[in-house]
Amino acid sequence: MARITNARGYPIGAMSRETGVNIETIRYYERIELMPKPDRTAGGNRQYTHGHLKRLTFIKRSRELGFSIGEIRAMLTMVDQDGVSCRDVHTMTMEHLGTVKDKIRHLGKLERALTGMAAECAKGDVPDCPIIETLFDA
Repeated sequence: MARITNARGYPIGAMSRETGVNIETIRYYERIELMPKPDRTAGGNRQYTHGHLKRLTFIKRSRELGFSIGEIRAMLTMVDQDGVSCRDVHTMTMEHLGTVKDKIRHLGKLERALTGMAAECAKGDVPDCPIIETLFDA
């Protein structure tokens, strides 16, 4: 990540470019109070600090790993209150990992079902489609 050096702070466009987070998403994170509201210039433009940049990077990386907004909020609350412990974060991570593994198992079942349905199809011009019939079966 390139470093912006600007004594006045980071405008929202720079925050977006630096982190790859859409401007509207940054505003959304402010509205739901995941990101603290930045100071504003006399013209009303947001001016973010390096702390904001680090926090947004944390949020983005957490989202990329599939953590929910609630899970991210819980981790950031621990950080903000200086109550973060590696044990607590590890517990949250292991719970999230369990959820991810469950999703992977479910996706494997979906893959097998779709593969089976596709294998039944002759891909011809006949009016009866086994895929459609399978989806309509009760």
